[in-house]
Amino acid sequence: MERERIAELREHYRHALLDNVVPFWLTHSLDDECGGYLTCLDRDGSVYGTDKGMWMQGRGTWLFSKLYNTVEQRDEWLAAAQCGYDFLVKHGFDTDGRMFFTVTRDGRPLRKRRYLFTETFGAIACAEYARATENEEALKRAKDTYRLIIDLYRTPGALPPKIIPETRVTKTHDMPMILLGITQELRQVDSDPLYAEVVDDSLDQILNHFVKPEERALFETVGPNGERLDSPSGRCICPGHAIETSWFMMHEGRHRNDPSLIRRAAEILEWSLEWGWDDEFGGLLYYLDAEGKPPEQLEWDMKLWWPHTEALYALLLAHHLTGAAKYLDWYEKMHEWTFSHFADPEYGEWFGYCHRDGSLASRLKGSIWKGPFHVPRALLDCLKLLDEMGARD
Repeated sequence: MERERIAELREHYRHALLDNVVPFWLTHSLDDECGGYLTCLDRDGSVYGTDKGMWMQGRGTWLFSKLYNTVEQRDEWLAAAQCGYDFLVKHGFDTDGRMFFTVTRDGRPLRKRRYLFTETFGAIACAEYARATENEEALKRAKDTYRLIIDLYRTPGALPPKIIPETRVTKTHDMPMILLGITQELRQVDSDPLYAEVVDDSLDQILNHFVKPEERALFETVGPNGERLDSPSGRCICPGHAIETSWFMMHEGRHRNDPSLIRRAAEILEWSLEWGWDDEFGGLLYYLDAEGKPPEQLEWDMKLWWPHTEALYALLLAHHLTGAAKYLDWYEKMHEWTFSHFADPEYGEWFGYCHRDGSLASRLKGSIWKGPFHVPRALLDCLKLLDEMGARD
């Protein structure tokens, strides 16, 4: 990438992150009355619902702590992180150590799910907050939550199954993917032999069970030993998940100084773009069937914000690590489509949902699923990478 383009993009991402996206959440999300974050926000930031998703309490705490730790030690970012952390610790955990999925505005529990994703975001939130504040209690909670996740994940029958195992046994890509990502986060804050063990297992699962090179695809659901399943779920490809996994793997390749792992990750990225890119309207489709049969997800042809944020960073990283021009070409195409369809120049932040033709499907800026995470994380990661690229050049 040419020096002028690096400088131009760096300013673009800096402005988008620090003058647009982060101020939107600081202005509209912090709940001064009850603590934590209100994330059910309309286009202009007005609140349309007050129930709180614990995913977003964890993700917001992580984000503001990460900004404080890696960009600048601003008091407003640390205060915002503490707002989320205090609410999460007070209201997020059940007596068994697991976390609630949603609570009321004042923290009364509403729902608890069998999935472990809430706990994964709780763990990285506590770890990054501990890094910002040198809070030993927060680090202990992060480690305890992480160990609980691993114990439950590894113990058959510890969690209620989605499918009756006596009839069919399956496993899904989302758990090794998220474990790879959160372990890399905790590894920046803490040292534990368990982290290397979990990363090794996650990579093995992804590369040897979910990746099918003969089909140039990473599948969402397989049998217990990686068997290809002839069913809608067994044929399902989610380009966004695969792309996010690819940059987790690229990070691991850098950490290990392993060019072969970087190449395999870039290959997964390339396959996923081939599957997901909509040649007619542009942008990434949400789900596809590997055999061209009808996807069972009704939203399969929508364009969502988060696969595009993951693609922006993954493509920039792949170009930086491999030097291949094809990733830069893809990046420029993804950059143009993403910012022209999701970014809101009037009120800030990004829209989350477009129809296949790129028209807006919803004006919301936040919900229990969309909050201060994918957009600012991608902007921050791209900004840091562009700094690195500029320094190298």
